[in-house]
Amino acid sequence: MTLTAGSPAPNFTLLDQDGQPVSLKDFTGKKVLFYFYPKAMTPGCTVQAKGLRDSKAELDQHNVVVLGVSIDPVKRLGKFIERDHLNFSLLSDEDHAIAELFGVWGEKKFMGKTYDGLHRVSFLINEKGVIEHVFNQFKTKTHHDVVLDYLNQNA
Repeated sequence: MTLTAGSPAPNFTLLDQDGQPVSLKDFTGKKVLFYFYPKAMTPGCTVQAKGLRDSKAELDQHNVVVLGVSIDPVKRLGKFIERDHLNFSLLSDEDHAIAELFGVWGEKKFMGKTYDGLHRVSFLINEKGVIEHVFNQFKTKTHHDVVLDYLNQNA
């Protein structure tokens, strides 16, 4: 079950691309776009990350910090940031424990195969640590637009 708007966001501490711990409580007073993506440096995930990178100024105007989460190891996240000049932190959830708390780890189907994996879902967490909105219907190339549209309509 994916968490829904109005639910308190689970507190987390994950390592970022530099191996430094990052926790939700570090961002009290800010909104956090906590976005789960399947795998660093794959085509869809790269397009999604670049859209958020290029929207940083607008997201900053809405007091939003972006945190990307995948099951990739820390080392791969650093390469992703460096390769694509990403201007936000990526977090490693290798054992998918946080993904499970948010309800985004589960059965997926791809090319006729069924497997467990990370679902592409984003959570906008408000300044008090409550999930304000869940983004689960978007294309990778327009994810940032969907987020900005929501923020602009609810400013």
